[in-house]
Amino acid sequence: MNTFGNIFRLTTFGESHGVAVGGIIDGMPAGIAVDMPFLQSEMARRRPGQSAITTGRSEADHVELLSGVFEGTTTGTPIAFEVRNTNQQSSDYDALRDLYRPSHADYTYQQKYGLRDHRGGGRSSARETLSRVVGGAFAKMALRTLGIDIKAYTSQVGDICLDNDWTKYDLTLIETNAVRCPDAEKAAQMEHLIHQVKTEGDTIGGVITCVIQGVPAGLGEPVFGRLNAALGAAMLSINACKGFEYGLGFAQCGCRGSEMMDPFLPASVVEEGVVPQLKTTANHSGGIQGGISNGATIYFRCAFKPVATLLRPIDTVTCEGKATTLQARGRHDPCVLPRAVPIVEAMAAMTILDYYLLNKTIHI
Repeated sequence: MNTFGNIFRLTTFGESHGVAVGGIIDGMPAGIAVDMPFLQSEMARRRPGQSAITTGRSEADHVELLSGVFEGTTTGTPIAFEVRNTNQQSSDYDALRDLYRPSHADYTYQQKYGLRDHRGGGRSSARETLSRVVGGAFAKMALRTLGIDIKAYTSQVGDICLDNDWTKYDLTLIETNAVRCPDAEKAAQMEHLIHQVKTEGDTIGGVITCVIQGVPAGLGEPVFGRLNAALGAAMLSINACKGFEYGLGFAQCGCRGSEMMDPFLPASVVEEGVVPQLKTTANHSGGIQGGISNGATIYFRCAFKPVATLLRPIDTVTCEGKATTLQARGRHDPCVLPRAVPIVEAMAAMTILDYYLLNKTIHI
């Protein structure tokens, strides 16, 4: 499918080496001020060529809005947008026309469609994610009005990792380094490791942590529309994302139930007769219980594999099944984590806004 969401919906189009990449946002609430500088700053966080530890492809990624905005405000009608590709080097991929790259989508696309665009992977390229960042930026503009804030950061590269407790870090420091890590010392180590694997023609994976604050209680559908499942599906749709856990996730497997309670305490009653609101004093469950948000901070982690394109000779086969050696060319990320941070935020923002709007349909 090329469409994401229920009420807030994003449909994307385009290929890595095509004329343009873009999309249509449907279900965006009317009357939201469109912050174009913010939109472009979000694109700059994802764009290639932003630092020495990302791909050398140089794209301005300027967003052109074609509809759905009037005098700087959303109209409630579909928002169409496009971003022109300007720095493709398709000749770098000529050698890939008749062979399959290991651990890429070349073979699976060929089996599904009977043909494939070998230039940078075509539709399977992570360049498609720029449309998600545009959709996420619009979702963030709407969520601002609700007091909902979303921040993601690189919490692990290779064997260099932060503590799993996000509250130990100053999240305002995320954008102060190329790795997008809120710990300056760990960030320097991560950046050094990425440089090292790049010089070796290799790649490295890691983990991104995402923190969502200000989400009201009650978002999420029973059984098959659980908020945690929706967030997991959103994250696992991102290129190279191989794992998702929310709250303490797999760390709970070795614990006892008595250690994992999220107890409630009554908030202070400001007026006589007011029913006390309950709020959590612990948050092992990551802000979601029974598939529905409980009003506490939502946090989750995404595992990203090492980039599959290595700038060194690797064994593979031709489309006819003959053994051959691939020497990849082109410009590739040695680690996806720094550029994936805004993509994780974007998918989280669209999911939360979609479920907020969905929740409005069940109350008179």
